[in-house]
Amino acid sequence: MSTSDDGYGGDYTNPTGQTRTRLPDSEGDIYGSGRRSRSGLSSRNLIAVVGVVVLLIAAIAFANRGTSSPGTDDAANGTPGKAPAARPTAPTGTDPVEGKNGTIAKGFAKTEQGAQSAAANYAVALGSERMFRADGRHEILAAVYTPGMAAQLKASQDKAYSPTFLKRLGLDAAGNAPRGKNFISRTIPVGTKVEKFGDGAAKVSVWYTALIGLAGTGSTDPVRSDWKTWTFDLTWTGGDWKIAADTQKSGPAPVTGDVPASGAEEITKAVDEFGGFTYAR
Repeated sequence: MSTSDDGYGGDYTNPTGQTRTRLPDSEGDIYGSGRRSRSGLSSRNLIAVVGVVVLLIAAIAFANRGTSSPGTDDAANGTPGKAPAARPTAPTGTDPVEGKNGTIAKGFAKTEQGAQSAAANYAVALGSERMFRADGRHEILAAVYTPGMAAQLKASQDKAYSPTFLKRLGLDAAGNAPRGKNFISRTIPVGTKVEKFGDGAAKVSVWYTALIGLAGTGSTDPVRSDWKTWTFDLTWTGGDWKIAADTQKSGPAPVTGDVPASGAEEITKAVDEFGGFTYAR
């Protein structure tokens, strides 16, 4: 063995294929005994990179451990050949219904999923601005309630949407907004939950946020939001789900965010440009 000819010391392979190694106490090493070999650094770097890659692969495998594709064995759930069941607020992937009863979806399946879809869509219809006009209200009641319940509610609902009530919202006796202003009333479902199901009956709760108010410059009733839970007792009638009874309660409401309220012009534009959805599980 001999000291490196270049005076730096260290391990390296010369063009002849011979390896020269620095002696620990070599006087020719100007960096002293603390000088590390370049091959040692390369080995440590390679080990570090391999370690990071292994950890990354392990992390990805852990994150995907609970998922499975349709038709594969789901050992974690103990159900061979089936994907895990959808969570309460997760979509099932089933297409929305194609039928319409006026502007309201119809033809829901006689399943828990179908009952949830019906409840969500009925909540949207009953919370729409069409409920503030007699013709739209009567159409909605006939479409979503059982025939007997719809007939029973017609008079009481007409009384509830009285000219006095409409005036407090800035509307005329027919439920129309003043010129230059837009009235908005929308129900936006956040999730659904089956409380009971079986024998052609279902009890489904819809957690939703709502928008209501008069958009436009000078409005005395600006658009505001609310949070409620609407529970429907559904019955299978005439080949579809219909509401036999319903109740509402406030909340649960999240903490208000830091987004500043938009001006009347921006809200009016949003009301004009953004439409609603047909909801399905």
